[in-house]
Amino acid sequence: MKSRLLLLLLLLGLSCAAVAANPQVEMKTSQGMIVLELYPDKAPKTVENFLGYVENGLYKGSVFHRVIDNFVIQGGRYDTYFREKTAWKRIYNEAKNGLKNEAFTLAMARTKDPHSAVSQFFINLKDNPSLDFTEPTVKGWGYTVFGKVVKGQEIATKIGKVPTGAREPFASDVPLENVVIEDIRVIKN
Repeated sequence: MKSRLLLLLLLLGLSCAAVAANPQVEMKTSQGMIVLELYPDKAPKTVENFLGYVENGLYKGSVFHRVIDNFVIQGGRYDTYFREKTAWKRIYNEAKNGLKNEAFTLAMARTKDPHSAVSQFFINLKDNPSLDFTEPTVKGWGYTVFGKVVKGQEIATKIGKVPTGAREPFASDVPLENVVIEDIRVIKN
């Protein structure tokens, strides 16, 4: 009986450790707090890249520079004067990981080149299946989902509703008043 109980406790401990393995990041914005859970098992290079920027402070003091209500909020590259922050090299697109661009998932932004993601990320405000991986072609690569908002969905939605317009150097979809990432840090699960 004791051996069965010990085995059960061991198995429970292992499954709890596996659940707790996903890192979480607390993002304090000028609109409120957002907590992100990251999925290193699904997008290891992307999570490593994102956490590197969290740790080195690149995201702190950056703005959400692209906000489209009922679509996405995007940030991670520009300071409050829209100067580009220094970022690292491009990372390989991991969108073929089975994760979908569903409401409140976290994904990497990129150019038309599927493997051009660097530091910019976005939070989906709704299910966006047009952003999902379909095939390994320029058009079909999609955008790598690597996490999800686990607390603060209402803050992401609130950011999506701020007034936007043109602000140099962008022609549209820029918050008329900066939405700033005031602080960002990895938190203990």
